[in-house]
Amino acid sequence: MLRIGQKPDLWLKSKYLIADRFVFSKLKRVLGIENANMLPTAGAKLSDNIALFFRSIGVPIVYGYGLTESTATVSCFDYAGYEIGTVGSVIDGVEVKIGEDNEILLKGKTIFPGYYNNPEATKAAFTEDGWFKTGDAGYLKDGNQLVMTERIKDLFKTSNGKYIAPQEIETRLGMDKFIENVAVIGDERNFVTAIIAPSIPALEEYASKNNLQYETIDDLLKLPSVKELIHARIRELQKGMAEYEMIKKFALVRKNFKIETGELTNTLKIRRAFIMQKYKMQIDEMYQN
Repeated sequence: MLRIGQKPDLWLKSKYLIADRFVFSKLKRVLGIENANMLPTAGAKLSDNIALFFRSIGVPIVYGYGLTESTATVSCFDYAGYEIGTVGSVIDGVEVKIGEDNEILLKGKTIFPGYYNNPEATKAAFTEDGWFKTGDAGYLKDGNQLVMTERIKDLFKTSNGKYIAPQEIETRLGMDKFIENVAVIGDERNFVTAIIAPSIPALEEYASKNNLQYETIDDLLKLPSVKELIHARIRELQKGMAEYEMIKKFALVRKNFKIETGELTNTLKIRRAFIMQKYKMQIDEMYQN
């Protein structure tokens, strides 16, 4: 993890980025954020590389973590002293401890007292000694820096008994220029697969540079060389992960995931059950051979 120093607008000279301030100032003007003091981001996992990039060019990304039940913020980046790789420091008035299965537990004035007219759900949401169970797994670093590792309810188990954290895989793959969206599949299956919506413009550029012949986008997605390209990108992006976490097969789909078409929630989280139903035929085919 990379700890950021005492200047909130620190220009990081790292292996990721060494560039001209003028270029970055122009970029911020183009984006319309040259006078921004804080740009909060939450709701879904933010790649460390993306957080580092924005902070490196002087864009004040404030990455945080919270829930509706916690009146939003539990932790967030401060102006100084935060660490890339965490979701920031726990704010004043909120207590955090780590429970069973590394679950993040909360107490404090901002934590809700219970669900309206639903005592059963309220009872299930709290430990016997009054800590709210977030459903998220993580740990505390240096006492007050919170690291979120996965959403417990999103974990699935293969038929071989191995637990998979799909969000970690999806975050890695989503950074690639050839991959627009990805949904990892594997619950109660004997290996991991994925539904991938590739970046069509990136693939068209690749096809042009490599003189690939095709008539339609559907034809492009079926080309063996395109599938080999995506497979190679997956292998590269999953380096260091366990063998049972590796995507063995994937299906390319033409349309990106959208809120309007049901694949994403309003906070841009993947609706895995919906995707599994929508692409049931493609998923079944991956497990037939």
